This record gives sequence, structure tokens and C-alpha cells, in this order.
Amino acid sequence: MKRRDLVAGLAGTTMIHVLPVAAQQPKRLPMVGFVLDPAAVAGMAGPDPADTNTRAFVHGLRDLGWIDGRNVVIERRSAEGDPQRALAIFDELLARGVDVIMLGAARWLHLAALQATRTIPIVAAFTDDPVAAGLIKSLARPGGNLTGVTFATGPELQVKRLQLLQELAPHITRAAFLMTQEIFEQFRGVAPPPGIAVVPVPVETAEQYAEAFATILRERADALMVSGGVHNRNARRIAAFATESRLPSVYPWRAAVEAGGLMSYGSSVPGTYREAARLVDRILKGAQPGDIPAELPTKFEMVINAKAAQTLGLTVPPALLARADEVIE
Repeated sequence: MKRRDLVAGLAGTTMIHVLPVAAQQPKRLPMVGFVLDPAAVAGMAGPDPADTNTRAFVHGLRDLGWIDGRNVVIERRSAEGDPQRALAIFDELLARGVDVIMLGAARWLHLAALQATRTIPIVAAFTDDPVAAGLIKSLARPGGNLTGVTFATGPELQVKRLQLLQELAPHITRAAFLMTQEIFEQFRGVAPPPGIAVVPVPVETAEQYAEAFATILRERADALMVSGGVHNRNARRIAAFATESRLPSVYPWRAAVEAGGLMSYGSSVPGTYREAARLVDRILKGAQPGDIPAELPTKFEMVINAKAAQTLGLTVPPALLARADEVIE
């Protein structure tokens, strides 16, 4: 073989081996920023997170084919109840190049995310009507870079909760309603169940609880209904007050019943995060958040704390037990 033929052959062989190596450069995985407001960061880690909402979201994405570390990266963060930390979290996520952000339910978290970006797609859990709050244009066509799933179904659900509480505690006639001012405005003008007067007790921050509890006792309320918002993060404190004051209580979320409250009726919070995973999936596949309808809850659950009922001297009617999704003993 001539020298020039040998050199040409070696060069051709080299190209055969070099080109595939260049073609095998690792592809960047899509990145999802997952940000909660009150969760403990340690409980958000791993493939089966201890935090129920994180677990619901991670498993929801997994069931749709998105596995963290394999074909998607889920950057998990928590403001741990501190609004001052939110902007720094979003600045960090944007610097890392997230493709979509999934948010917990706190309004201040939504506002901080929108302050940080008007271009990166955002999916959020909403505790109330996002249209009335001015976050999106409409449920059908949100517009902008934000869509999501809401827990809220309107003030009529508050009446339903009172009816269920009345069924469990027939003696109640005067229910204190621990709520934010925004929820009160929505509830205004809605007739409570026959035989029950509602005493509104607006609370916007945790610092107002001592005064609110004193108002409830002063008004001689014999039952307690609680809305969402700031009360989500203070469920144990509220449930302890209700038990100490011997007030049958009803909440929109099961976490309050797990913390000692009497009963809850509302949309499934983990179910909401699983639904939100579907919206994130659509965005990762190319959909625009402004074109994805914001969703209303489709699953509702009733949870009863049998121990709390016993402490209050209440007997849970068999018909109510049969309708309950879960009874905590």
C-alpha cells in the first residue's frame, strides 16, 4: 500500500470515530421549578417526598412519563412561610434557566412570581377565584404566562360545609366564620343554612389570632367554620383553640382534621397538585399557559375526626359516616 493511501485511510477511519462522539453530547433536560409557600424543604426531597403536595405533583408528572433526573429536572424550593424569601427563590430559578414554574397556593407567592417574570410559563394552585383576584383574564383563556387549578368553587361551598357541620352537631345555632376579608366579601349576601347565624371574624395575618379568638368567645359562638388563606398554615393552632373552647369546627382541607379539627369538606389538595402536573406536562410539550384553561376542582372529600367528635361529646350519625371519604380514629 502506498503511503498516501495509508494516510488517507487512517484519516477516514479517524472521522468515522470522531463524528459519533460529537453527536453524543448530552442533551439538556427540561427544568421545572416547584415552589411551595409553607412546606419544609427536607420533606420535599426524593422520589417519594414526605410532603403530600410535593409527592402528589412529582407522582403526577411521573405518571405522565416525566421522571425527575431521567428526562426532567424538578428544582424544589420552599419559602417556608416567609414572603421575603420569594423573590430570591425566583431569581435563582430564572438564573438556572427553568422552563416552567409550578407554585403553591399563597397569593404572595403568585404575585412574586409574576413580578419576577412575565415570560416564563407559570402554573399555580389557587385558593380562590384567580379572575376576581386579577391574576388571569378568564378561566377559559387566562392570557399572559399564568394558568392553574383552583380549590375554590364559590361561597355556596361554605354553606355546604355549615350544613354538614349542622348534621354532625345539630345543636349549633351561632357559627363564627374565621376568614380573610376577601372571602367575607364573596360570602356576603349568601344565606346560611336555616337555624344558623354566622358571625364573621376576618383575619389576614397570624398576629390577629389572639384578638380573633377573643371575639369568637365574646360573641358566644357555638361552632366554628374556617376558610383558607392564612389559616392553612395555622391549622394546628386553630384546631387546638376549637377543641379547648368546645366548638365543633369545619374546614376546607383535611390537614386541619389531621391536626385535631372535627371535620373537613372541600376539594382534594393533593388532587389539585396532580391536576396541576397535567398542565405542566402540556407546557413541557409546547402549549402556552395563556391558552390553557384554568381548572376548577373535580374531586371533593369529606374527612371526620372521630376522636375530636368524642372529645366534644358528639356522636357521628351513621349516614354521615357512610358518606365520609375517611374517618380518622
